[in-house]
Amino acid sequence: MDLLDIARWQFGITTVYHFLMVPLTIGLAVLVAGMQTAWYRTGKQRYLKMTKFWGKLMLINFAMGVVTGIVQEFQFGMAWSAYSRFVGDVFGAPLAMEGLLAFFVESTFLGLWIFGWDKLSKGVHLACAWAFSLATVLSAYFILAANSWMQHPVGVELVDGRPRLTSIWAVLGNNTVLAAFPHTIFGCFAVAGSFLIGIAAWQIARHHRKSDVDDEDRKTWHGSMRLGAWVAVVAFAGLAISGDVQGKLMFQQQPMKMASAEALCHTEAPASFSIFAVGDVARPDCENVKSITVPYILSYLANGDFTSEVRGVQDLIPEYQAKYGTHYPDDPRLGSLAGQPIDYTPNLPVTYWGFRFMIGFGGLAALGAVAVLWLTRKQRFPKGRWWAPLAVLAIGLPFAGNIAGWVFTEMGRQPFVVAPNPDPSGIDGVWMFTAQAVSAGVTPGELLTSVIALTALYGGLAIVEIFLIARYVRGGFDAVMPPKPAEGEESDDEALSFAY
Repeated sequence: MDLLDIARWQFGITTVYHFLMVPLTIGLAVLVAGMQTAWYRTGKQRYLKMTKFWGKLMLINFAMGVVTGIVQEFQFGMAWSAYSRFVGDVFGAPLAMEGLLAFFVESTFLGLWIFGWDKLSKGVHLACAWAFSLATVLSAYFILAANSWMQHPVGVELVDGRPRLTSIWAVLGNNTVLAAFPHTIFGCFAVAGSFLIGIAAWQIARHHRKSDVDDEDRKTWHGSMRLGAWVAVVAFAGLAISGDVQGKLMFQQQPMKMASAEALCHTEAPASFSIFAVGDVARPDCENVKSITVPYILSYLANGDFTSEVRGVQDLIPEYQAKYGTHYPDDPRLGSLAGQPIDYTPNLPVTYWGFRFMIGFGGLAALGAVAVLWLTRKQRFPKGRWWAPLAVLAIGLPFAGNIAGWVFTEMGRQPFVVAPNPDPSGIDGVWMFTAQAVSAGVTPGELLTSVIALTALYGGLAIVEIFLIARYVRGGFDAVMPPKPAEGEESDDEALSFAY
């Protein structure tokens, strides 16, 4: 493996791991704030139990997300210094906003929420919960604004071979981020909803085998599961709508990515949507590939009508070559790629199957959420031994869908790390090949050592997180609520309901 491959593997491994934490934290933070709001308005103890239990799991996940997220920014300087120099004038603004504004508010009010249960009034404490949860959403927006600029550069001018920011509002209002943001947030709620369903289902099945469990606890777990199912169903509907908007935009901005997602090698009018392909989709000429297709659908997904033309990989390659060159620069820093022909076709198996895994995992999780709503209607508790383990396993479906979507988005724009903007607003020269982005002073051995070390460290952190989450899940509400007074002792209802 050369330096570029190792650097890409390192960034992929660490970022995928970090992205496992992010959607769960964002989704759970908002849901926990909603649970606390229900307790504040009604005073019912079951909402307090829900707030504290799911809040505890959210805190564990948030802590791991912070630890793993720090590595992401360090990687820009260690393995991708050429990229950092190229985009630094642009990325500085949204990343500074994320760190100094969103993350500052997030961490400050999270600390007040954790330690303020018996020190702040209920209203102020609830406001801290909402400030923290909304700051996590705002943080995601700034990060997505930076990522969307890589997908569709706007608001810059080219000065001495580097883009210089001319309008932060153009970057923050980029139509790419306006499409990507709701899709990402709906994905976060899909993850959080399935998380509630799986854990609550396990608790309900566990309580069915016990005779000494408070019936109120059973109802509270039932409520958590129903809440998770409704959130998941709404989230998946939102994913479908926002995904359609985002897909149409990508057909305009990155046509090669979307043609690769369909293994569409040759231009079609009207174009059919490929459900499943048999054969070697890695070949851009589509020899020996047989697909199960739905006529006209791809034309609609691309352009909003059923008869329009959709360009294929083979017809797009000459366009890319005419605009961006046929060969890499003869620069020794590019290693074995120096002076070589540029392959504008992304990894077709990854883009084709990644797109289908994203949709498939999401669809399965949506069907599961609908099934849960049906099985738990009218205060019913599902029976049988099969459903609880299945619900726990289904927690992984939206996680897998999120990861597949992220991998498709990032690998689909290759060989660019900063994709060119084909719109009239695009500026010649504001793009960067991934091969040009790697740090020149790092050796393959050094980078491989860091990959092994980080992978081992993240594996250890995964064990720690799973252990902590499993511990509190097994403890249930008793693990997070204050102990009940012994018989004959006086109880302070306010302390029991408000102390952490």
